[in-house]
Amino acid sequence: MAEFAVQSEGRSEGIVIKDDWPGYSLDLFSYPAHYSGDLDCVIIPHGVIMDRTERLARNIMDDLGNHAIVVLCVLKGGYQFCADLVDRIKDLSHNSNCTIPMTNDESTEDLHILGGEDLSFLAGKNVLVVEGIVGTGKTMKTLLKHVEAFGPKMIKVAGLLVKRVPHSSACVPDYVGFEIPNRFVVGYALDYNEYFRDLSHICVISDTGKMKYKI
Repeated sequence: MAEFAVQSEGRSEGIVIKDDWPGYSLDLFSYPAHYSGDLDCVIIPHGVIMDRTERLARNIMDDLGNHAIVVLCVLKGGYQFCADLVDRIKDLSHNSNCTIPMTNDESTEDLHILGGEDLSFLAGKNVLVVEGIVGTGKTMKTLLKHVEAFGPKMIKVAGLLVKRVPHSSACVPDYVGFEIPNRFVVGYALDYNEYFRDLSHICVISDTGKMKYKI
């Protein structure tokens, strides 16, 4: 069994995957044959991702229910998580006394592109920024500073993965799916030089995979 530890104090902690956990054997799962030999293990199966995403959607509903929000997706690594999270929020809204009217803006492909964008439509709005993976947090801090300049009423951040890395900036999302070791992960729209986006599980790339797809 995976050594997942659920932190009970504060939602931002997420599910912690320990540094010494070796992951699941690839033999236990289906994955594209063209990635044979390119992966070390499955660190988070797709089903677990979906279950955790539903829990995050419920937390967001509890906190923001009946407040209209603008969902700002950080592409490309965050698009799958964002799409699934929004779908879960919509499903919950249809079966709840609380609803969250949502509009999406998925134009934030890269930070350097975002830096030049006019996001004045965010003024006075409740904003949910959705990111696939947060490392040192420096990119997220820069992004949030940019968004704040347009005067939103409130900003919340949902991150599927937070990686434990040296020199992190302590910029932790409000809603965290998983806290993971400092390992190179791919899949579920997280790529390595545009490969592995078609992998449904989150996996650790092998040294062979790094060399094979190195530019």
